[in-house]
Amino acid sequence: MYATLARNWWAFIIRGVLAILFGLIALFAPGVTMLSLVIVFAAYAATDGVFAIVSAIRAAKEGERWGWLALEGVAGIAAGAAAILWPGLTVALFIALLAVWALITGGFLLAAAFRLDANHGRWWLALGAVASIVYGALLLLAPMIGALVLTWWIGAYAIVFGIAMVAAALRLRARLGTAAASHPA
Repeated sequence: MYATLARNWWAFIIRGVLAILFGLIALFAPGVTMLSLVIVFAAYAATDGVFAIVSAIRAAKEGERWGWLALEGVAGIAAGAAAILWPGLTVALFIALLAVWALITGGFLLAAAFRLDANHGRWWLALGAVASIVYGALLLLAPMIGALVLTWWIGAYAIVFGIAMVAAALRLRARLGTAAASHPA
C-alpha cells in the first residue's frame, strides 16, 4: 500500500490544493459558499425526487404500492425548487434546524449529565451540554451570523485539511525518491 500511495503522491497535492482554495473561498466569500451549498442541496433534493418518482412509476407498473414514493418524489422536487427560488430562506431554515437540534440535544445531554456520578465525567458532559445549548440559542438569536460563522469553520477545516494533504504528498514524494534510489531496477 505504501508504494502505491508514494507513486500517487500528486493526487494528495491536487486534493490539498483544491481544499485550500475551497477554504479560502469559504473564508473570504462566505455568501458565495453558502449559496453554493444551497444549490448543491437543491440539485440533490430535485434529483432524489425524480428518482423517487421513477421508482413510483416502476412500482405502479408492477402492481405494487407506489403512492408514498410518488409523494416523496414530489416533496423532493418541491424542496429543490424552493431552495433555488428562496436561497436566503433555505439558509435561515437550515440554521434554525441546526439551532433547535443543538438546544434539544443539549437539554437531553444536560439531563443525562446530572444522572451520572461526578467521578464518571458528569461535569464534562454538563459542559458539553451547556455549550450545545448556548450555541443553539446564539443561532436562534442571530441566524445569519451563525451561517457566516459556519462557512468560516468549513473554510478553516478545508485549509487545515488541504495543508495536511500537501504535507503528506511532499513526504510521500520524498520517500518515493529515497525508495527508488535504494532499490534500482
